[in-house]
Amino acid sequence: MTHLKEGDKAPAFSGKDQDGRKLSLADFKGKKVVLYFYPKDMTPTCTVQACNLRDNHTLLKQHGFEIIGVSPDDVESHKKFETRNSIPFPLIADPELKIIEKYGVWGEKQLYGRKYMGLHRTTFVIDGNGRILKIFLKPKSKEHAAEILKHCP
Repeated sequence: MTHLKEGDKAPAFSGKDQDGRKLSLADFKGKKVVLYFYPKDMTPTCTVQACNLRDNHTLLKQHGFEIIGVSPDDVESHKKFETRNSIPFPLIADPELKIIEKYGVWGEKQLYGRKYMGLHRTTFVIDGNGRILKIFLKPKSKEHAAEILKHCP
């Protein structure tokens, strides 16, 4: 789906998180970033994925990873999602699809034979120099932290 490849420079971005703070990729220079894109707050699979990353947040941080979630939801929706699920990392609101389109994760999807436009669940692991180390095109929501640790030591 995405036009980006491992080894490419990660596109710069900025956006507001669930607390209204402006964050950018540049804020994480020198750190490994798990930038994960998910379709919608409060949906079952997105909640499972966020909770897997939440439950393994300390372990991921011990391995030097910072986690950032991005979805087309707005700041208020992200705040509810964070509060309901005790999410300890930033969730960037991208209702205008600016970051989502830069990373090439918006496109045609199909469900029960119906085609529609939507976000393709994708994770980019970015090194401290802003290069893409690994792309997970279809992350396993229940095991996502383990996938990251296995493929990005």
